[in-house]
This record gives sequence, C-alpha cells and structure tokens, in this order.
Amino acid sequence: MNYGELIAFILYFVIVIGIGIYFFSKSKSSGEADYFLGGRSMGPWVTGLSAQASDMSGWLLMGFPGSILAAGFGKIWIAIGLAIGSYLSWLLVAGRLRTFSAKFGDSITIPQYLNNRFKSKNKILQVICALVFFVCFTVYVASGFKAGATLFKNVLGIDTTVAMLIFGAIIIIYTFTGGFKAVCWTDFFQALLMLCALIIVPVVMLVKNDVSVASVTADAPNYFNFLPSGRFDYSSIADILSGLVWGFGYFGMPHIIIRYMAIKDVKLIKSSRRVATTWVVITLAAAVIIGITGRLILPELVESGSEEVFIRLVRMTFPSFISGILLSAILAAAMSTADSQLLVASSAFTSDIYKPLIRKNAGSKETLWVGRGVVAVIAVAAFLIANNPNSGSIMNLVENAWAGFGAAFGPVIILSLFWKRFTYKGAIGGIIGGALTVLFWILFLSKPTGIYELLPGFAVGMICSVVVTLLDKKPSEDVEALFDSAVEEYRS
Repeated sequence: MNYGELIAFILYFVIVIGIGIYFFSKSKSSGEADYFLGGRSMGPWVTGLSAQASDMSGWLLMGFPGSILAAGFGKIWIAIGLAIGSYLSWLLVAGRLRTFSAKFGDSITIPQYLNNRFKSKNKILQVICALVFFVCFTVYVASGFKAGATLFKNVLGIDTTVAMLIFGAIIIIYTFTGGFKAVCWTDFFQALLMLCALIIVPVVMLVKNDVSVASVTADAPNYFNFLPSGRFDYSSIADILSGLVWGFGYFGMPHIIIRYMAIKDVKLIKSSRRVATTWVVITLAAAVIIGITGRLILPELVESGSEEVFIRLVRMTFPSFISGILLSAILAAAMSTADSQLLVASSAFTSDIYKPLIRKNAGSKETLWVGRGVVAVIAVAAFLIANNPNSGSIMNLVENAWAGFGAAFGPVIILSLFWKRFTYKGAIGGIIGGALTVLFWILFLSKPTGIYELLPGFAVGMICSVVVTLLDKKPSEDVEALFDSAVEEYRS
C-alpha cells in the first residue's frame, strides 16, 4: 500500500462527502423538486461540466484509453461520434427541453415530462420508463463500481469486493444527503480534476520517455490506420458506423439531459454548450493520446490488461501523493456518473411509480426517503453485477447501458420536442421498440454482424414512434396549442 496515494484518496473522499453534507444542511426543508432537480437554479458552468462529467464515467480514463491501446486508431471513431453527438444534443435538445419541461406541468423527471407532454392521466408510459431506467442504470453504475474497484485493487492492494463496498458507500453518502445540487457541484469539480489529469499525464509521459512510433508499427502495421481492419471493407464500415453511432446516445441519456432541465435560464444554454463541447473535445483527445502513449511505453498491457493503462502510467511517473491526486480522476469519473444515475433512477421511481401508483398522498419527506432507499437498492444491485467475474469489462457494461438508453429514449425525446403530431402511444411504441431491439441485438446479432446495438435500436425506436403515431388519432387541440406555446416561448 502506498500511503501517499492513500492520503490523497482520503482527502478526495472528504471533499466530496463534505459537499454532500453542505447541501444537506442547506436543503433540510426543501422538497422533491429541489432534491431531484436543484430548483432549476444551476448556472452555465456547473450545468455544462456536470453534464459531461456524468456522461463519461470510468470509461473515459480506463475503458476508452484501453481500447485505443489494444486496437489502435480504428477505435477513434467512438470519440468522434461522441463529440459530434454531444454538441448536437446541446444545440437541438437542451434549450427546447428546458422550456418544454417547465411549460408542460413543471416536470422534474424525464418520464414525468413525457407524460405531461401529452397531458395524459395514464401512467403506463411512466412505469415503462422507470423500469428501463432501473435496468440500464444498474448496469451503468456497475461499470463505475468495477472502475473504482480496479483502482483500489491496483493502488491500495484492497480486495476487489471490499473496494466495491467502500466505493459504493461513498457514493451513497453524498447522493443520499445532498441530492441534485450536491451531485452537480461534485461533478463540476470532478470534471475539472479529470480534465487536468488527462492533460498532464500524457504530456509528462512523452517528455520523460524516449518513445518510438516505429516500435508500434512494426508490431501492429495497422495501428495508426483509421480503417479498423486496415482496408475499406465490411468490417471497417461496421466498426466506423458503430463508433459514430455512439453520438446518438446523448439524445436519450436521462442523467445527462436532466441537466438541461435544471439550468437557471434557457438563455444560458449557449454558454453551457461551449463549456461542455470544449471539455468533451479536449478530454477525448487526451484519452486517445493516453492510449497511444501506453502502447508505446507499456506494450505488454495489450495482453495483460489494457484498461489499467492510465493507472500504470501515473504510478510509474509521479511521486506518490501527486499520483494519488491524479488517480483520483478515475474515482471522479466513475463517481460523477454513478451518483447522477442513482439520483435520476431514484427520482423516476418515486415520482413516476411510488407517488402516483402506490402512495398517492405521500408527502415530500416520505418521497425523499423512498428515493434515498431506491438509491441504496440500485447500488446493491450494481455491486452484485460488478462483483460477478462474468459481468464483462468496463467498456462492455458501458456500451450496453448506453445503447439501451439511447435507443429507448433518443427518438422519443427528439420527436416530443419537434413534432406536434407526436402521440402518447407513439412514445410508448418507440421506447419499447428501441429497448427490445437493443436486447435482441446483444443476445443474437451483435457478434455476427459487428454492428453496435445502438444503431438498429435507435432506427427501430424511431420507426416505431412514427408508425404508431401515424396510426393513432391526432393529439387534442389543447395539447397542440400548448406545444405551439412552448415553441414560441423557446424562440423568444
């Protein structure tokens, strides 16, 4: 055990828990709207950086650099797709969703917004959304647990199971106490830590080490080829499309787009978009460089565990305490995603299932405590998945959950904001169609086709939404009038 790194980790945990306690002390009398959406009071910098920090997870410092190290430039299409998708989501969805969610019943969750968008008293859509949330978020949070456990095991020599328990306990404490504001502010600082670490590590490594690109090309001639197979064939086309389609996920990622709903004023969206896009481009580029640097300096990781590249590079270069600070970026990445997902899943259950279907007269305090209980339940389920040796890599867990959300909710969110004719039944059809297609593709067609499940899932979700809507009767005049009013308010 390296005590300098241990001290840095403890200091980091004290800070994030302190943020949770601070916001808990400031919001004891607040209700669920403040706990789950921060009272729609977030500024542009916190909104932008917390949205992107909640997006990337431990995947950014472990899974993605590891895939670049092992497979080369053929995996860079994922970064390109994510950068484009993130920008388009901020440009097309953010402002409208902020306006529409407030206009349609002052909605505080995505399922609630969709139900209010169609002015429906039927709760089927909210229940379906909450169930998809529970499954996908549990898988996603499991990837964070796995990243945190890998770090603790490598750095502190802690048993994997114990490491996951410690990691989960920390996340639960500050999510449990401070709610949305605590999550956003910790994500803000964690985004800055991730940015600094991703820039510093490859720069210092390349300056201190004499590396030769020729050593890589001799071993892997196609390593720097943007065509994954080294030539323009079906395999390369499938990999490129599968990488670019990652960007589609942003349109339906609840823990990201909920940030759009929380910003103080729709006019601040433009500033947030600039902050978020700049952060995404820099961090993804830096993650690619870390993967390349790892291949040059630690080629043995191709066989022994490429997802540990960031940890190995940091520990072989920096003094222990500095190393601990930089490695805390992995904790920041994993925790900034896990806390956001736990909170959104909690809000979906309490606001969309518990209160309307189980306890209609539940007060604010009761729903808050139920929500906190859900946080604990999902954390336990995620722990069980992550602790299973057959659960797959960090990259596998993230890509499956990302596809589930993107396919189920991406088409529905887009259509709800831009198509006045869109109907309640169309939304249900789109969510079910997208989610089931992703599941079917993972089980039967992913390996034979080489196509990432988000692409067919998103396409089927969009087709189902449109077809069911056209077969359904038009929305009522008051729903269409409210849609027109929301668009006019957004444009003004």
